[in-house]
Amino acid sequence: MELSTQIAKDLLKIKAVFFRPDEPFTWASGIKSPVYCDNRLTLTDVEVRTDVEKGLATLVRENYPEVEVLMGTSTAGIAHAAITGHLLGLPMGYVRSGAKDHGRKNQIEGKLLPGQKVVVVEDLISTGGSVLEVVNVLREAGAQVLGVVSIFTYGMKKGLVRLAEADVKNISLTNFDVIARVAADEGYIQPEDVARLLAFRDNPSDESWIGGTK
Repeated sequence: MELSTQIAKDLLKIKAVFFRPDEPFTWASGIKSPVYCDNRLTLTDVEVRTDVEKGLATLVRENYPEVEVLMGTSTAGIAHAAITGHLLGLPMGYVRSGAKDHGRKNQIEGKLLPGQKVVVVEDLISTGGSVLEVVNVLREAGAQVLGVVSIFTYGMKKGLVRLAEADVKNISLTNFDVIARVAADEGYIQPEDVARLLAFRDNPSDESWIGGTK
């Protein structure tokens, strides 16, 4: 079985990714969404956690063989960076969402030397904003950011454009298209819902997919 399909099955099984196209969730931005995603749930299921961390280690080995340090995003990427770093025998740290207001006022936690080759570990990428903030902090500190590994990406156009403009490579364990297909195959959603889900992914601000019109 392909890794992307296995991870999709895992995320659906534990409801880390949960589709509800007929009763959309509302994001903080006000956008209606047919999908809910909470990859923190992967940490509390031992089998799924093992699949995810071994998968992330494989992505790092295959795509970034020169890596010297893993850096997790705060807070969701920290545990994944730590476990993946352990599997690979690599040091890890993490980047805070903002600098501390006490002590040494660090924003980067852990030892990072200028010029070191870094891979960022993220749990979820939608529009790409949060992971690019982390990449920028690391670059400003003198790190050579090889790219990102993540559990799941929506593949939204805005995110893809942002990453490309910043010259940031991302490799995900699975993606929205794969999870939608697996969800239909395994009866989590109806086959006709897949087109609606992909319509949302292609243009989240267009709500015409609601009610099955797409």
